[in-house]
Amino acid sequence: MPGGDHIERAPSMYMQVARRIATDIRQGFYGPDDVLPSETQMMDKYGVGRHTVRSAMAELRRTGLVESRQGKGSIVLRAGGGLPATSIDRSTSHTANHTWHFPRAGRADVPTVTRTTLTGPPALLLGQEGLDAIKVDRSVEDPTSGARWSHCVFIPMATIAAVPALAEHADAEIDDVYQRLGAATMNLSITDHVTARSPYPEERAAFALGDAIPLLITYRVATDVEQGRPLLCEELKASAATCWLSFPIMPTPPAPTSRSQAGPAGEDSGGGLHGAVSGSI
Repeated sequence: MPGGDHIERAPSMYMQVARRIATDIRQGFYGPDDVLPSETQMMDKYGVGRHTVRSAMAELRRTGLVESRQGKGSIVLRAGGGLPATSIDRSTSHTANHTWHFPRAGRADVPTVTRTTLTGPPALLLGQEGLDAIKVDRSVEDPTSGARWSHCVFIPMATIAAVPALAEHADAEIDDVYQRLGAATMNLSITDHVTARSPYPEERAAFALGDAIPLLITYRVATDVEQGRPLLCEELKASAATCWLSFPIMPTPPAPTSRSQAGPAGEDSGGGLHGAVSGSI
């Protein structure tokens, strides 16, 4: 048996290994950008199995002390951790003639269009649980970092009925989809709902997620302001270890409570733009 820093055979051995490495990092034994020993070296050093080492490294990634880099191994991050390698720009812009623009992020595969029954968060956010919708799936990759994420658009059949052109162009770029909605309703608002959870087994495989790496999810809902009716829902899923979301938060002015608080006649007290983005976690 190798000598040295063996871990006692006790419950949660991976946590003991993770704490030992975390202490070495904080005490300067491993510095920023240093490469940690390989799995085999850690197995010998601590006298534990490969699964224990991998679980310990997953815990260190989850706490932001290290990150995995393809072809290099586990790298120590600078004090306080760091941001993931890939920023997904979720900002929007909107012109006076109702043209919407969304930044293109990454390289998208050919979209897949299917008809589906709405369930889960998209159904709840759209108020359309159990009803039919058109679903457009895209897989996206950042050519620089190699990070991958999925982008899915749910368009309820009620929206298709109101904007028939969407039936033939559901797989168009998202700018064009919003353009067609804007041309029909002329007054849209957008709200982002951001959350995270443990991935399902098939998601873990699709995103190549290690143990303890959460899945970052954002649901973007476009609503017809005049009718207060949700029109579509975008679902974006990405690994929280490799991606982070970036978008401006535009404050929404409070509605006037009386005529005396409203702006002068002809003035748009709401700013004239209903494309503000808000995030809820």
